[in-house]
Amino acid sequence: MMGNYLHTNGIRLHYLDYPGDGPTLILMHGLTANAHSFEGLIRAGLSPRLRVLSVDLRGRGHSDHPDGPYDVPSHVADIIGMMDALSIEQAVVGGHSYGGLLTFYMAVHHADRVTKCVVMDAPAEVHPKILDQVKPSLDRLEMSFPSWKAYLGHVKSIPYYQGVWDDALEEFYRTDVCENPDGTIRTLSSPEHIAAVAAAGLQIDWPATVKRITQPTLMLRAPDPLGPPDVGPIVSREIAERALTWIPDARLVDVPGNHIMFLFGDSAKKVVEEIVAFVAV
Repeated sequence: MMGNYLHTNGIRLHYLDYPGDGPTLILMHGLTANAHSFEGLIRAGLSPRLRVLSVDLRGRGHSDHPDGPYDVPSHVADIIGMMDALSIEQAVVGGHSYGGLLTFYMAVHHADRVTKCVVMDAPAEVHPKILDQVKPSLDRLEMSFPSWKAYLGHVKSIPYYQGVWDDALEEFYRTDVCENPDGTIRTLSSPEHIAAVAAAGLQIDWPATVKRITQPTLMLRAPDPLGPPDVGPIVSREIAERALTWIPDARLVDVPGNHIMFLFGDSAKKVVEEIVAFVAV
């Protein structure tokens, strides 16, 4: 794996390049995540079976953190610019959560650049209440911690992770922090930028967008609740099956785990199997 930078759409974009002999798969992470959020899939064998480019979206990770804009078209323009800079005419494009929404949008508005779509636990119908389910992740953006150990302890206490943990998940969180001038630890993403991303995403008519997708699409869903059992999963079975009827060539697969943990551990192996088989067809 190589960490790289390039200039696109007025910003410096950081991405991880995992080598592979198969087709190129571009992956975009979730709302508050970074390029290392797919480390569980990489360890489960996604690379070298495919060449994987995992991107730090603008305002996250080691990419530039401009004042704006943070709307969906700007995020997608960053990825198109990256493809141009790397002389990638077409690719399989995928993403988790918010990155899955970007995949929907990119498949419609840059259809000639996207051969297939891999959408990991992203709802085709986005309700503002979804932010309540990811609130613990949003809350950590506001906080500083005296040490990495204290930060890690806080993360492990989040309801999503009770009774489960993974070394690849720990690596993701380790790459998502920086040191303040006073020696305390904080996340790389600012709450103001993430709030702007979330607000802009809610302005898109996602059902109307999804109904325009023509590329073969693999939808992977995490059926377990995110947090307390009464909250439910991020993508309900009903919403997933409805989206399935909107895309002419689509397949839906449930993978054990919640919205985050299905990308790690044993579940990651199932995700990799499904992606590799889908890309190979």
